[in-house]
Amino acid sequence: MISQHLLNILACPQCKGPVHFTETKDGLACPACQLVYEIRDDIPIMLIEEAKPLRQAAM
Repeated sequence: MISQHLLNILACPQCKGPVHFTETKDGLACPACQLVYEIRDDIPIMLIEEAKPLRQAAM
């Protein structure tokens, strides 16, 4: 699990805005860009090309 301290310093690589956990806590969402960055093995994959649209990830 990602600690709150790490979550506080992570930023969206596209807009540099804040990110937050998705409802299922399996990704980090950027509300400004409408992107979700997947969390694999407790490591956030903060690559723009690997991000999924927020609506698609919610399905």
